[in-house]
Amino acid sequence: MENIIIRFVLTEKSLRLAERENKITVIVKRESTKKQIREAIEKLYNVKVVKVNTLITPQGEKKAYVKLAPEYNAMDLLSKLGLI
Repeated sequence: MENIIIRFVLTEKSLRLAERENKITVIVKRESTKKQIREAIEKLYNVKVVKVNTLITPQGEKKAYVKLAPEYNAMDLLSKLGLI
C-alpha cells in the first residue's frame, strides 16, 4: 500500500493548493489507480479523501492532486510529516 506513493511535491503551487484548496500533491507509481491512491492516503495518514485528480508530467511521472475532507487540514498534515 505505502509503495504507491513515491514522494510529496513541495513547490509554491502545491503549498498554495494546500492552503487554499486543502489539496496535497504527490508523485505516485504510474500504474496506480485513483482508487488505490485514495486508499493509500487514507490508510497511511489517517485522513478522509474527497477527490483524486491525476496527470502524467512531461517527465513521465504520475502526479496526483488529493483533496482532503474539510475536517482535515492539508497544511497540518504536511507539517505533521515534517515537510514544511
